[in-house]
Amino acid sequence: MLGWGGPWGATYDDDHAYVLDVTSGATLLSIPFGHSVDALAMVLGEFREVSAHIENLRPEVTHVTSGAVAAKSTEGQIAVTGLLESGAVAAMHFRGGTSRATGFHWEINGTRGDLVVKADHDLWWMGRLRLYGARGNDGGLTELPVPDRYRRSLTQWTGRSAEPAYNVAHEYALLREQITASLPPDTDGVPDFRHAVRRHRMLEQIREAARTGRKVTLAQQGS
Repeated sequence: MLGWGGPWGATYDDDHAYVLDVTSGATLLSIPFGHSVDALAMVLGEFREVSAHIENLRPEVTHVTSGAVAAKSTEGQIAVTGLLESGAVAAMHFRGGTSRATGFHWEINGTRGDLVVKADHDLWWMGRLRLYGARGNDGGLTELPVPDRYRRSLTQWTGRSAEPAYNVAHEYALLREQITASLPPDTDGVPDFRHAVRRHRMLEQIREAARTGRKVTLAQQGS
């Protein structure tokens, strides 16, 4: 998984000055990486153990219009490798700033095929995702349409998946189905406070792995 975080690059503006301070809690680890590792864990399973590098290679950044130099204590590079509970190997690399190549790229290589998730926006959960896949003797990847059952009957949002509110609307629809007990049998439901605590505990353990330079065994899911 390869991703970026625009506000944590070489420049800053007035709207994002607060993300320069690590004590604000709005960091590359907690936001772009945090959302992304959560998606990875929900699709492929939790990490069993991790090794990590978390670096701040730009301790000073420049204002986009005034040129004023400001101190930055938040990280700008995160590289995590580890084993999932299934035994699969996973690697994630997130960088501050933007790329001319791609905003977000997630590649999953399985025993029967390959999947690729792409997004033009570095904050991928606020824009349209594209899913590609191939299996068996397929010579290349083909874009896969989103099955209708995932649209949750929100017909007013058809064709609007590039809008940030699209995902929010579906989360509220999922919450409504959970409250009314009308979720399909194979649906886990919306994330709750317990899920948030588990994920933030994971982020702290990843930070510990980077600080100590050692592999860290993560707390078991649900603990």
